[in-house]
Amino acid sequence: MKLIKYLRKYRVQTILAPLLKLLECFVDLAVPVITANIIDIGVRGGDKSYIFRGCALMVLLGLAGLAVSVTAQYFSAVAAVGFSSELRRATFGHIRSLDYSTRRKLGNSTLITRLTGDINQVQNGLNLFLRLFMRSPFIVFGSVAMAFSINSRIAVIFALVVPVLAVVLFGIMRITSPLYRLAQTKLDAVVGVTRSTLSGMRVIRAFGREDDETARFAGASDMLAKVQTRAGILSALSNPLSGAVINVATIAVLYVGSLEFSVGGITSGSIVALVNYMSQIFIELVKFANLIVVVTRAAVCAGRISSLLDIKPALEYPAESDKRTPSVSDEAVRFEGVSLTYPDAGDESLTDISFTAYSGQTIGIIGGTGSGKTTLVNLIPRFYDATKGEVYIFGIPAKAFGRADLRSVIGVVPQKSLLFTGTIRSNLLWGVSGICSPFEFGDELLWQALERAQAADFVRAKPSGLDEPVEQGGRNFSGGQRQRLTIARALVRAAAARRAGLPFILILDDSTSALDFATEAALRKAIAELHGDVTTFIVSQRVSSVRSADLVLVLDDGRLVGAGRHGELLETCPVYREICESQYGSGGEIGA
Repeated sequence: MKLIKYLRKYRVQTILAPLLKLLECFVDLAVPVITANIIDIGVRGGDKSYIFRGCALMVLLGLAGLAVSVTAQYFSAVAAVGFSSELRRATFGHIRSLDYSTRRKLGNSTLITRLTGDINQVQNGLNLFLRLFMRSPFIVFGSVAMAFSINSRIAVIFALVVPVLAVVLFGIMRITSPLYRLAQTKLDAVVGVTRSTLSGMRVIRAFGREDDETARFAGASDMLAKVQTRAGILSALSNPLSGAVINVATIAVLYVGSLEFSVGGITSGSIVALVNYMSQIFIELVKFANLIVVVTRAAVCAGRISSLLDIKPALEYPAESDKRTPSVSDEAVRFEGVSLTYPDAGDESLTDISFTAYSGQTIGIIGGTGSGKTTLVNLIPRFYDATKGEVYIFGIPAKAFGRADLRSVIGVVPQKSLLFTGTIRSNLLWGVSGICSPFEFGDELLWQALERAQAADFVRAKPSGLDEPVEQGGRNFSGGQRQRLTIARALVRAAAARRAGLPFILILDDSTSALDFATEAALRKAIAELHGDVTTFIVSQRVSSVRSADLVLVLDDGRLVGAGRHGELLETCPVYREICESQYGSGGEIGA
C-alpha cells in the first residue's frame, strides 16, 4: 500500500480502465441472450429479417466492445507504465542516497534485481489487475444471475460450480505463492553469481577456474529451475482441474436442460445461452486465477521494493536552513580522536586518529595493505561517519554540510578508475555540474587539466581528441590512461571550485598504481604546482609518492603510528623505515 502514492499522477487512468472494462462486461453478458432470441424467434419461426437484425446487433455490440476494450487496455497500460517509471525513479534515487555500508550489505545483485525484474513484475501485475479485477468477478456473478433469470432449477448448477472452481483455483494459488516468493530469492542468487563471474573473468581465466565458476552458476541456476518447475507444475494443474469441473457442469446443464425442454420448461435457445454463460464463467475464472498468480508475484516484488524504500540512509544531512557553506580557511581537514567500526564488524578499522591538514598542503598517507588508508580518506567526503570523534572540514564539522555543498569542494580519484559512457569531454565535465555551468569551461581549461594529469599526449593522438568516444567503464582505454583521465576529471572539478571562489580538497587514493615512475613523478610535480587553496591527499604504498609531502601519515592496523615529514619519520617511526627499506633495500638511498 505504501507504493500507491506513485499512482497519484495516473488517478484518472486507474479509475477509467476498470470502469470501461465493466461496460465491456455488459456487452459480453448480452450476447448469449441475443443468440438465444435468434434461435428461439428467428430460426424456429423462420423469420430471416429477425436473424439479420440480431446478427447486425451482435456485430455492433462486438465493435462497441472492441472499442471499449482497447481504450480500457490503453488506460491500464498508461497507468502501469507510468507507475513503474515513477517507482523506478524513486527506487534508483533512494539507492543513490544509501551509504556505502548499506549498499554493500544489500549487495549489488539484489539492488539490480529489485530495480529491474521486481519493478517489471509489479508493472505487469498492475496492468492485469486494472483490466481484470472488476471484469472477471462481474462476468462470473453476472452469468449466474442471468442463469437464474432464464431457469432457476438449472441455475443451481451455476451456484454450485462457482465455489468449487474457486476452491480448486485459489487452493492452487495458495500453495504456489510461497514458491514464487522463493523463486525471486533464488533469482537474486543467480544474478549475484553472474555478476561476480563477469566482473572477475580475467582472474578466472588466469587461474583456470572456468569449470568451477560454470559449476557454481549451474548450481544456482538449478536451484532456481527446481523452484520454478515445482511452481509451474502446480500452477499447470489449475486449467485441467477447472476444465474438468466445467465439463461436468456443462454435462449437468445439458442433462437437466433436456429434461426441462421435454416438459416445455425451457427453450433450445435458452439452453445454448446457459452453455455460453457456463463457458464464460470458466474463461473468466481461469483469467482470474492467472491474475492472482501474476498479482501474487507482483505483491511479493512490491514488498521487496517497499522494504528497500523503508531502509533509512545511515547518513543524515542537515535541513536547508541549518546547512553550512564551505569557505576558505587556514585549516582544511582536522581529525579529532576519530575511530570507525564498519557495521557488523567486530574490530575497529580506524582507532583514535588525530591530525590537522592545512590549506595548500600535500598530505601523504602510507601503510601496509589493510592498514586503513582508504577508510581514512573516505571519511573526508563523508562516505562514512566516524563512530567516535569528529571530522572537521574547513573548521566546520563534516556533518554540518549539505551533501552537495560538501562534495562540491572535494575531488576523489578512487582506487578503481571508472569512466562513463560518452566522450572524453563529457567525462572531464562530469564533476562540474552543481558548482558552475559546463558551458563556462572552454577547451583550454580542459587541456590544462589533461596536461597536469599527463594525459594530453594520448588524448591528442586520438582521432576525435576531446570528443573521442568512451565505452562503458572506459574499457577502450588502458589502465594507466583511465587513471590519468580520472585524475584530470578531478582537476577540472578543482578548477570549477576555484572559479566559484571555493577551497578544494583533492584525494588521490592509490590512483597512480598503473603509472610508471617517470609519469608518476611528472604528475606529482604538476599537482604540487596547483593553486595554494588546493589541499591534496595522496594515498599510496610507494614511498616515492609521499616522500615529498608536507605531512606523511603512517598507518598500521588502523592506528596512526607516525606523522611528520619523510626525514623525521625515518628517525622516529620504525614502521615507516621498514616500508622504506622494503622498497629501497637496507643499503639503498632512503634519506630525505
